[in-house]
Amino acid sequence: MTRHRRRTLPAVVIALVVGALALAGCSRAEESTSTPAADAGPAPELRLGYFPNITHAGALIGVQNGLFAQQLGQTKLSTQTFNAGPEETSALFGNSIDIGFIGSGPAINAYKQNPEGVRIIAGATSGGAQLVVRPGITSPQQLLGRKIATPQLANTQDIALKKWLKDNNLPTGTGPGAVEVVNIDNARALDAYRTGQLDGGWLPEPFASRFVLEGGATPLLDEKTLWPNGQFPTTVVIARTDYVQQHPSTVAAFLKGLVVAEDLARTDPNAAKAAANAGLGAAGSKPLAQNVLDRAWSDVSLNPDPLASTFPVLAQNAVTAGTAQSATDVKGLFALGPLNEALQAAGRPTVDPAGLDTK
Repeated sequence: MTRHRRRTLPAVVIALVVGALALAGCSRAEESTSTPAADAGPAPELRLGYFPNITHAGALIGVQNGLFAQQLGQTKLSTQTFNAGPEETSALFGNSIDIGFIGSGPAINAYKQNPEGVRIIAGATSGGAQLVVRPGITSPQQLLGRKIATPQLANTQDIALKKWLKDNNLPTGTGPGAVEVVNIDNARALDAYRTGQLDGGWLPEPFASRFVLEGGATPLLDEKTLWPNGQFPTTVVIARTDYVQQHPSTVAAFLKGLVVAEDLARTDPNAAKAAANAGLGAAGSKPLAQNVLDRAWSDVSLNPDPLASTFPVLAQNAVTAGTAQSATDVKGLFALGPLNEALQAAGRPTVDPAGLDTK
């Protein structure tokens, strides 16, 4: 029987090999995390995500009136719609979209999941979310034993409702001593309310207005009353970091289109409303009745400023709401340079990243 002897290298040789491998590994790690992707020029395509909501009016107007396409030139614009932020975040990380209009809560959660993977590049909407309930409910305590809708678990309105319930010492859960939070698609919520399966909802526009004008609900709270000066970021614009780095000219062109869309809302609100309503139809949703459109529009403000200074508070709100175990450090979340260049070119004031554009 032949025995095979294992040959061993001298210890000094092993040390040299391990050291070389470690240095190579460090070099690759530094390259992967620190070296920005090279500018590859204009992208062949920009895949844009948004919701068929009035709180995403900037997207609706920009797509419907061709404002993005005009600025993008040869870059093809394709679109995809979503119900709520967590769903859109999955598409972003799954490389199904490049840029998305999204709520502040899911934007923070996306950054927590992958701090190198996403950046907020603009604001979109302030305001436009209300708690609407059955007539006769006039105080927070009367919500005990009731079912209140939000669009999706850990989306912006879900966090806002649960944080507000916590502030009012109202537990969540089932039974007469708690408020049951029901996560349901916005498009299905009104029918559920009409059939008695829900007692209200903390909803974005136009769904809050539809509950009131089509379902007979009454407003219990407008979320803007909870924020200084009534301003909070309902919708922001998020992008994959690699897309921003590889195609800065495409991102800049898109942001120019966004500024034009928001300028239209500021200077000709009737035209902007009509475009947003037509955009709802084009996105597969039924256009709104004029009274619903008018009410919803009056509650939102199209705003390119993402209100960066509110994000540390929003991150803590998720902890209070119980949808996060710890507050996300949002330093580095914002990349607002291209937006500020677009705003300056349009003769408009720049926006402040509040020191959250660097880590």
